[in-house]
Amino acid sequence: MLTLVLLLGCAVLIYLACEWFVNAVEWLGVRMAVGSAAVGTVLAAAGTALPESVVTLVAVLFGSEETGADVGVGAALGGPLVVGSLAYAVVGVVLLANRRAVRRSAGSRVVAAERVGAAGAATGSSRGGLAVAAGGPTAAETAQLAELDTRSLARDQAWFLVSFAVAAGLGLVAFAVKPWLGWVFFGVYAVYCWRQVRAGGETHSAEDLEPLKAQPKRERPSTTAVVVQVVVSLAVIFAASQVFVGQLESLAPQLGLSASLVALLLAPIATELPEMLNALIWVRKGKVSLALGNLAGSMVIQATIPTGLGLAFTSWHVQGPLLLAAVATLACVGYLLVLFTTRRVSAVRLAAAASAYGAFAVGLALTT
Repeated sequence: MLTLVLLLGCAVLIYLACEWFVNAVEWLGVRMAVGSAAVGTVLAAAGTALPESVVTLVAVLFGSEETGADVGVGAALGGPLVVGSLAYAVVGVVLLANRRAVRRSAGSRVVAAERVGAAGAATGSSRGGLAVAAGGPTAAETAQLAELDTRSLARDQAWFLVSFAVAAGLGLVAFAVKPWLGWVFFGVYAVYCWRQVRAGGETHSAEDLEPLKAQPKRERPSTTAVVVQVVVSLAVIFAASQVFVGQLESLAPQLGLSASLVALLLAPIATELPEMLNALIWVRKGKVSLALGNLAGSMVIQATIPTGLGLAFTSWHVQGPLLLAAVATLACVGYLLVLFTTRRVSAVRLAAAASAYGAFAVGLALTT
């Protein structure tokens, strides 16, 4: 029970620290005058994808010799599956929920109009009613999805697919220089960030940003406060992640499961909470582009930074449940790539991405 309490407490602390980090880096984006696309795919994604990167780093550097490598590799391979399936599904589900809410609101207006019309007919006057679509997306949802830069989102999926497929393939072979290839993945992410920043676009505005948490009463926070909030948030995330990894290692034998299985089932769900909750909040605010951009950027980080750490500091073997997770991830992101490439993005199709995680869970239950 104490292990579970500590695990949950650390996950909550990591999430809260990431909220502060994301808040600070968005203001940092305003200070740096970078485009909104870069804020979503690079700066915000760096904050929301930070927990799993730190979990991998702490596991491979400070974890025990028996289970540290398993936890690190499991976190590196499990995180992308959660984002590619469940996090994208959250966007679809919230869009569907918003659609139903709009219809209920419109339906209430129709009932009110009919009552007014009936009263008017009784007095010899007539009034027009309101029409409500029986099905399909609302006008607002259609407009939001139509404004998506699907070309950029498809390109992000392609970056992830190539990087992740290479990483999974390297886990099937062994050779002397394999650890040095981890640094290549760091370079790949650096090139991705450079391309995103160079892409330009409309400069990120501070109009719709919440006040800096460290200076809630100031309309425009100081640069010093922004930097301090970033540094402190990172320190809290790192410290909480050390305890988090330690509890994962101790939880595995208590449940009779291997460390890699625990990391695949528990660590990704906990560390991907920032992506899921930020997606939920942004979609409810009508910022679908920012939500999907954050998810896409987070996945590119996960395919490069945690993978690079795993390659550089572990033997990086991908087999059994890890291989199953890799296959499910590639299939899911391939599905997303087709959606964005063909511009067939819809709430239902995004929600259907969750089926990949369901298939992985079933496969895991059948093979363990």
